[in-house]
Amino acid sequence: MEKKDTPHINVDYFENLTGKIKDEEKQDVDEVGTRIRNLRESKGLSIEEVSQLTGFDTQKLNDIENGIIQPQLGTVMKLSRALDSALGRLVSGVGNRLYSITRKNERKKISRSTAEKGKKNLYSYMSLAPEVQGRHMEALIVQLEESPIKEVSIHEGEEFIYVLEGVAELLIGDRTYDLEPGDSVYYLSTTAHLITAKQGKATILAVLYE
Repeated sequence: MEKKDTPHINVDYFENLTGKIKDEEKQDVDEVGTRIRNLRESKGLSIEEVSQLTGFDTQKLNDIENGIIQPQLGTVMKLSRALDSALGRLVSGVGNRLYSITRKNERKKISRSTAEKGKKNLYSYMSLAPEVQGRHMEALIVQLEESPIKEVSIHEGEEFIYVLEGVAELLIGDRTYDLEPGDSVYYLSTTAHLITAKQGKATILAVLYE
């Protein structure tokens, strides 16, 4: 791949703006599965019915609800559609405001995503605007990790990715791209895709639209 010039933007600005996802911070990782179970039960749906709606097997759904698997965002988007719910409600809860201002020193709820059976951490993320009610976009700071596991995702929606730090590896369709700080990509989520750290870790801004 042709080497790119160093981006003219000050990438440190974004680090100061958003803060890092620190490993030592308390991670509220069980809430996504709990929200999914509560929403499913409130709609009177069985695990088997959700399996039919999403194509996910019942064991995977049970593992997600019980916190054994921390679902990827694409999986959560599929579940949000099957449960007729907004993505944000499952990712970071129901908001109650018309707008949200995120100060650089404020921390939001942190969650993580793992590969099947929770054997490998794929990424950690924090929501930048969980307080907004009825939102159709979810803005996240995501810390990607290097992973040999290639679990591509296909779901409805659109995604915008902006690399803040490190090098991200994007698999989309049948092609692979290295994305460096300052690079960005916008794609329809119906195209098979996967984004991981090229080596070690990378940090991105991700905006997901349902």
